[in-house]
Amino acid sequence: MAGWLIGIPVPFALASPPSWGWIVAANVLLGLNQGLTWSMTVNMKIDLVGPARRGLATGLNEAAGYTAVGVTALVTGYLATAYGLRPVPELIGVVFVVAGLALALIVRDTAAHVALELSQHTAPVPTGESTTLGATFARTSWHHPSLRGASQAGLVNNLNDGLTWGVFPLLFTDHGLGLAAVGLIKGLYPILWGLGQIPTGRLSDRIGRKPLIVAGMLTQAAGFVLALALLDTPLLAGVLSAVALGLGTAMVYPALIASVSGHAHPAWRANALGAYRFWRDIGYAVGALVAGLLADALGLNATVVAAAVLTAGSGLLAALWISEHRTAG
Repeated sequence: MAGWLIGIPVPFALASPPSWGWIVAANVLLGLNQGLTWSMTVNMKIDLVGPARRGLATGLNEAAGYTAVGVTALVTGYLATAYGLRPVPELIGVVFVVAGLALALIVRDTAAHVALELSQHTAPVPTGESTTLGATFARTSWHHPSLRGASQAGLVNNLNDGLTWGVFPLLFTDHGLGLAAVGLIKGLYPILWGLGQIPTGRLSDRIGRKPLIVAGMLTQAAGFVLALALLDTPLLAGVLSAVALGLGTAMVYPALIASVSGHAHPAWRANALGAYRFWRDIGYAVGALVAGLLADALGLNATVVAAAVLTAGSGLLAALWISEHRTAG
């Protein structure tokens, strides 16, 4: 509820901003809104479904969110074409805020499910293991091997997304593609990423999280290789790389969240998921910065090579650090 209340000013600030500062402020509020609301939907679904179906539940949650991002981009693009850039496209956000706040008011809290899970959990919190935010953040970021492996994989995965937004349009336009073709390439990636998480999330419940995490990171690395290897036919290179990146991300995303929830005790699971999502989502910003620095220093091709090497290395670290243990519950 707090997240949706914070989000109320966002569409109005974007619809008629008197200065650039209003745009910046709206993005700050939007970030807080997303951090609170989306994180809680992840926690609530994990609370509700239990260990056996966490991959499917998180896959559905992430697919719903990222598919909505794509659909909203299409709708606002149409509205901008028909009515101009402001204020109509931004005001669709009013509908989202009202709907989100209304749902937050009527949805049931899942605290009782966590309490039940804790009462039936076979393993108590080990003596001396702190459940505070600081201790859990350190445990998720570094001390616990599997959680460390998931955090670094999540960061690199989203670094790829930030990097492709900066590099791919320039790379493919330099090789003769127009805006429509570049838009197709960039659209395929999130569509496959979003919709693909439903079957991959379910698959992670069946075969385990680690195989999908490792294979997904290596598939993304292959996507970067394809982008360069087939540049003589840039449209084919772009489409195949987007397919590989989208499918690789779909393999990784729900499996990583389910893996973190499986390795975290219910007493500190929400804190662990928050720490993991911090590292994962900061990858967007890191990717944008890395893309700019490397492209300026080494060129676009070298930046894509560096992304492939980094992603493959992340997959190997995931294979080394992440175990397939799941918390009983």
